[in-house]
Amino acid sequence: MIHDLHKKLISKELSARELTDSHLGTIAGKDLAIHAFLEVYEDDARRHADRIDAKIAKGESLGVLEGIPIALKDNILVEGKRTTAASKILEKYIASYDASVVSKLKTAGAIILGKTNLDEFAMGGSTENSAFGPTKNPHDLERVPGGSSGGSAAAVAAGMAPVALGSDTGGSIRQPAGFCGVVGFKPSYGRVSRSGLIAMASSFDQIGPFATSVEDAEIVFRAIEGKDSLDQTSTDIKEEVSDKKEFVIGVPEDFLKAGLDTRIRGAMEEAFKKAGSKGFRFEPIALPNAEYALACYYIIVPAEVSSNLSRFDGVRYGVRGDAANLFEGYKKTRAAGLGSEVKRRIALGAYVLSHGYYDAFYLTAQKVRTLVTGDFEKAFEKVDAIALPSSPALPFKFGEKLNDPLAMYLEDIYTVPVNLAGLPGITLPIGKVENLPVGMQLIGKRFADYALLRTAGAFEEAIA
Repeated sequence: MIHDLHKKLISKELSARELTDSHLGTIAGKDLAIHAFLEVYEDDARRHADRIDAKIAKGESLGVLEGIPIALKDNILVEGKRTTAASKILEKYIASYDASVVSKLKTAGAIILGKTNLDEFAMGGSTENSAFGPTKNPHDLERVPGGSSGGSAAAVAAGMAPVALGSDTGGSIRQPAGFCGVVGFKPSYGRVSRSGLIAMASSFDQIGPFATSVEDAEIVFRAIEGKDSLDQTSTDIKEEVSDKKEFVIGVPEDFLKAGLDTRIRGAMEEAFKKAGSKGFRFEPIALPNAEYALACYYIIVPAEVSSNLSRFDGVRYGVRGDAANLFEGYKKTRAAGLGSEVKRRIALGAYVLSHGYYDAFYLTAQKVRTLVTGDFEKAFEKVDAIALPSSPALPFKFGEKLNDPLAMYLEDIYTVPVNLAGLPGITLPIGKVENLPVGMQLIGKRFADYALLRTAGAFEEAIA
């Protein structure tokens, strides 16, 4: 899509203003029902489009992303704009600087349409935890779009934006991409700067794109990746990608027995069958510690959450509760400003880090994290990528799992191992079951992001 739009822009078949107005019109027509956006930058987007058109009129060259509209998850800072992380505690917060990915997108000439909805502070798998109301799945308005980046996934699925950015801590790009029938790419940890991303769990968070094709996801990734002096975990990798035309995909059969809907397994087997005749070979592999990944994740992540969210205390920025003393101010501010899921994870994190429990829970979980990483490293000695579902279930109805945190956490069973190991993962739509999208992940070696994108592109073509 991006390359086609780029050609139309430079040939003047389409103006940047017309392209922007078209997407703003789609947002106006659809978003009242879907609620993918928390804020739309209509005037700014049109002014930017007019500058692009003036550049084209002068015969100046145009970058591939110049004039292309993009939506951003509302935990990514844009200077001078509200950034709420879908939380009441940040309802009036205005960002004082651009996130590094936003700076790169602006340099590339992409037109920012606005901010999309999410689970509060990116905590959830359904976008029901937003303080400003849930986002709905464009394929069925009675069902969730997944989360936490549900707004970005829904925006792309509904044609309100050709591409969007989300963040992925334990599946928050890949799972909603599967639920909404779009492509969602989580890069290797460190390939994209986290500077200007409101932190949930710092050793897991990673920004990545949503798109309608692997090619478009790669274009956006190419624009935002790279070392950043503002993020010491970011890195520059000189990756060499082979031109191989045959791919070996590992399938962890034992792990796929973990509560997977048989209809999703059927869709995966059908995709394997199609791809098998076009250069793909599927081999069984073992991920013996993957079954412990979910429990490990929900110890380490709340620990990091409790630390990262301690800054939201009503003293420096955000909502402030009036009180007679500092401690009462903390209590009132956080009680009124934070939602139930956020409070739950803060409490759990404080518990596992407390004296007497640190070794038993947090330290043990970190050791399991090392074992999970080792399982992947061993598997990649004989396969190019690993296939897993993006979710064990089809998109579920609103309220179905909201009051059962454990059931909601189980939605992450096939995505969190990837984050524990810092690997790249990409969700591809592989079909529909009862008119609902089904997504499947391909997982690659650490820092072999372009190799994974090439494999995913070939798989996408093979099952088309």
